[in-house]
This record gives sequence, structure tokens and C-alpha cells, in this order.
Amino acid sequence: MIFYSEEKGHYSHMVRIVLAEKDIACEIKEFDPEGKLPEELPTINPYNKLPVLVDREVTIYEPRVILEYLDERFPHPPLLPIYPNDKAECRLLIHRIEKDWLPVVDRMMSPKISQKEFDSLKKELVGLVSGIVLVLKEKPYFMSDEFTLVDCYMSAILYRLPYLGVSLPNTKSFASLSAYQEKLFSRPSFDLSLTCLLYTSPSPRDRTRSRMPSSA
Repeated sequence: MIFYSEEKGHYSHMVRIVLAEKDIACEIKEFDPEGKLPEELPTINPYNKLPVLVDREVTIYEPRVILEYLDERFPHPPLLPIYPNDKAECRLLIHRIEKDWLPVVDRMMSPKISQKEFDSLKKELVGLVSGIVLVLKEKPYFMSDEFTLVDCYMSAILYRLPYLGVSLPNTKSFASLSAYQEKLFSRPSFDLSLTCLLYTSPSPRDRTRSRMPSSA
């Protein structure tokens, strides 16, 4: 199995979390999209972008499809609930993240974004983050007693908040969110999912990289 991963991309990060969570033996090839992409990329992904998973004769290039494929191909530990109604609810949460959160993060991560648009989207992202505080008080994980694919999505997004200029207030009202982040980031799989690139700057005009231990 080979995983073509974007070093700093949140979609690739989600997949690396699942690979680590399930302890899947996989060759991970990291690429910087601002540098040279793999020469074979156009032949394995008609959209010519990362991430891409190649598992023997199967090639998968849509992040959500990759995540669900890995969960079905390697069922332990399960990252989607067993019962159909619970599984549907989990998939609906993922759908909402894909519709509400990811377009904002995608655009903010773009090197071509203007400062004005970045600031506007930052306010929208702050609103989204604030909106989950009460939800996180109900269950150990995101509307679940167990770690699921929803948490893989949220791990990759929440980890990038400092880079996007979003800091959590150190107040009692945000305690549930801080505790949730700590729970996600302290998982061994999360540490193993990190690459050598870490974002440090909240501004699209002054984004720099610093090094951190490579584990993926």
C-alpha cells in the first residue's frame, strides 16, 4: 500500500490519522504542493491532486472515500459505528463538516487569498468553532462515546487553528473545546500522523514553516 500525501494538507492529515489509528503498514510518500508533485499523479488521479491511496490494484483519490475504504478494509478498531442509524448520523456529521467547515479552511489555506477575504473567513471559522462548544459537553468525542472518523476530520481542522489565526479563549465556557482538543492531540495516532511541516503564522501574507519531528 502506498499513500501519496500532501505534507501540510488537512485532507492528507485525516488519512494519516486513520492509518496510524489502525496501525496499517503503508509506504507514505510526502509531497509539498508548492514544489514537485509525483510524476505519476496524472495517471493515478484524473484531477491531478493529492491525496491518493494505492492498494494493490485499487487506486482511490477522494479523501472521504479513502477514509471509508480504510475503515472497511481494516475493520479494527472501527471508526464508523456498527448500527446503521448510528453510522448514518456519523456520516451526516461528516457531510456537515465537508459543507460548512472545509470550504472555509480550504480557502483560508490558499496562498492566493487576499487579506480581506482571509479576515472575513476567519470570523466565519471562529463562529463555527464557537458553535460546537456546547455539543462537546455531551459526549467524550464529537457526539459519540467512541473515537470516529468525525474526530479524524476535527483533529486535522482544529490542529490548524493557530496557523489560521484562531486562538481559543482561556475561559470556562470554552473548557469543553480545550479538553476535546487535548484528548485528540494526546492520542498516539495523532502524534504518528504529524509530518515535518508545522504552520506558525496566522497571516496569509506572512506564513512561515518551522520544523517538528517527522513521524509519518
